[in-house]
Amino acid sequence: MEKYLQPTYFIDSDHPKIIEFANKNKGAGDSGIEKASSLYYAVRDSIRYNPYSIEPVKDSMKASSVLNKGQGYCVAKAVLLAACARSMKIPARLGFADVQNHLATERLTKLMGTDVYVYHGYTELFLNSKWVKATPAFNLTLCNNFNVKPLEFDGTKDSIFHPFDKLGNKHMEYVKEHGTFSDLPWEKILEEMMKSYPLYFEDLERRSKDFSAEARQENQ
Repeated sequence: MEKYLQPTYFIDSDHPKIIEFANKNKGAGDSGIEKASSLYYAVRDSIRYNPYSIEPVKDSMKASSVLNKGQGYCVAKAVLLAACARSMKIPARLGFADVQNHLATERLTKLMGTDVYVYHGYTELFLNSKWVKATPAFNLTLCNNFNVKPLEFDGTKDSIFHPFDKLGNKHMEYVKEHGTFSDLPWEKILEEMMKSYPLYFEDLERRSKDFSAEARQENQ
C-alpha cells in the first residue's frame, strides 16, 4: 500500500500548492471517506473539464500543473484527485479504460476522428478497506450544458460514467479495461492517443477555447 501513498513525478502530492488546495477542500469531517468526498467535488467543479487541453508535454500532466491551469481532461483531473488524496494520507491510484463516448460536440468528434476515447482516466481511492472508483471529469456546469446527470461520490461506492443521459440517450460505454497504476503511464498513453487521434495533435487551430460553451450552443 505504501506506493499508493508516496509522491511521484506526476502525482506530486508533496507540492505546496497541492497540499494547500487539499487542506482548503478536505471538508470538516475527520474520516477518510468524508475527506475523499470533499476533495472529489473540489476537483470535479473547480477544475474545468476541457478535452482540447491535451498537450504532448510531460510536465503538463503533473498534478500541480493541472491545478495551476485550472482545467484538464479526464486523466489530468484524475491525477490531481490522486495527488490530493495522497496528501491527506489516503491511498490512491489511477485506473484506465477505453470508452465509447456518445457525449461530444461536432467539432470535437471531427477532430478526434472517432467516438472511442483511449485511456480514459479515473481515480481509485482506498476507503474502508476497499478500492472505490471516482471519476471527477465533468464539472457541474458542463453536465448541465450537455443534459447529463453529474457524477456524485460518497466514498462508499464506485462513481463511474452513466450509460445514459437525462433524456435516455447513450452517454458512455466502457469497452476495454487497462488496469490500475501507482503513477501515470504517460508515454504509453501519449503513444496511443497520437496513434488514435493524429489530427488532434496536428491541427491546433481547430481546437475550441471553450468546450462548455460549445456544448451549450449545440444542445440548446
